[in-house]
Amino acid sequence: MRRKLLTTATFALVAIGGPVPAYAASTVTVNGGTTFQRIDGFGVSEAFGQANAIRTANSTTRQRALDMLFSPTTGAGFSILRSIIPSGSDSIEPRSPGSPTATPTYVWDANNDTTDQGQVWLAKQARGYGVTTFYNDAWSAPGFMKTNNSDTNGGSLCGTPGASCASGDWRRAYANYLVQHAKFWSSAGLTPTAVGFVNEPSLTTSYASMLANPTQASSFLSVFDPAMKASGLPTKVACCDTLGFNLLPNYVTGNAELFTSHGYSNAPTSPVNTGGRPVWESEWGVNGSTWNVSWDDGSEGSGLTWAQRVQTGMTKANLNAFLYWWGVSSTSHDSSLVGLSNGTLTPSKRYYALAGFSRFVRPGATRIAATTGDGNLTVSAYKNPDGSVIVVVLNTGTSNASATYSVTNTGLSTGTVTPYLTNASNSIAVQSAITLNAGAFTANVPGRSLVTYRIAG
Repeated sequence: MRRKLLTTATFALVAIGGPVPAYAASTVTVNGGTTFQRIDGFGVSEAFGQANAIRTANSTTRQRALDMLFSPTTGAGFSILRSIIPSGSDSIEPRSPGSPTATPTYVWDANNDTTDQGQVWLAKQARGYGVTTFYNDAWSAPGFMKTNNSDTNGGSLCGTPGASCASGDWRRAYANYLVQHAKFWSSAGLTPTAVGFVNEPSLTTSYASMLANPTQASSFLSVFDPAMKASGLPTKVACCDTLGFNLLPNYVTGNAELFTSHGYSNAPTSPVNTGGRPVWESEWGVNGSTWNVSWDDGSEGSGLTWAQRVQTGMTKANLNAFLYWWGVSSTSHDSSLVGLSNGTLTPSKRYYALAGFSRFVRPGATRIAATTGDGNLTVSAYKNPDGSVIVVVLNTGTSNASATYSVTNTGLSTGTVTPYLTNASNSIAVQSAITLNAGAFTANVPGRSLVTYRIAG
């Protein structure tokens, strides 16, 4: 996280009955015989107090916020929740035990809704929607374990190369601290899927932050990974939530099972070689200070911009997961998908852009081949665990794009195609069903629009 200060024509999606002349339509080919990455899911965070903002809202607003975030039928269906592991006075170890080898005194109350800034409460709510992927990430180690004796303003973990401290080597103590935090969550029925130990390790900030160059990260992971494996938890060790994807390759190490990066300084546009281990875009948000709800104004905050970013990340970088920063925020709306103010929730169009993927492409899906001859169209396709096929089409041109869709090697040759349209006038609006016949259907995608097709037998 990087903290920041706080009339259009309606298009209709028309199914085309019968053959379409060659000059009027391009071809989109979906081939389930060619597979790419497994999809772990799409998600958000409600760290830095936003979980509590949802929790303390009036009951109607609270329920709507939860539905908007996690419902796979009426909301975005986000399936990954990323939570901060607190490192200050609200951490599980608010006081130094005196030395790295001294017995720590941990503090934890799973029955208190304010625990971990309300994130335990929120995770329990998400679990009720079927969410089982929890990514817990520490922005910093507790201050007494660091060179600057503070969990803010950078500083490095004592005992890592170049970080010598009079108090000693705190690597093992920090590893134990992270494992214990995971055990606490697990005892609440919220076993973390993965735990990270640092956030944006090249950046010093006035809030929780810790510096860790690749050598220091590798040094700590050589201690942390064995400690997590010895815990008996299935939790993976993650590295390293870098500021941009250009930095991530330097942190690829053998002692991590999941690699994570943000999109702020460099977007995910090409694969990172991790030896087959998953890669998540684990945080990305708008870098402005103006609340933007538009679909297509050319700005970074517009829905069309984020539809392009997700489509590129999934097809060019082979991401296994895509996470936005805040889902709902009561403070810095520019950094969120949905604004919360005075009990009112206001979704931005980028919320619907992400929902065009997250509601339909479910955890465990596999991305399959999808190609198009139309330069204005970008296409991605996925086969879900339930056998449905999802085709996401983004038309960046200004005119309608008619296409014939050929769907092969998916187990579906006949069935129903349900389109969902998002543009300036529509928000994942269901359109008239189309018939899949002999593995093909035809349709128009309006200009400057995102259409998600769900194909089911």
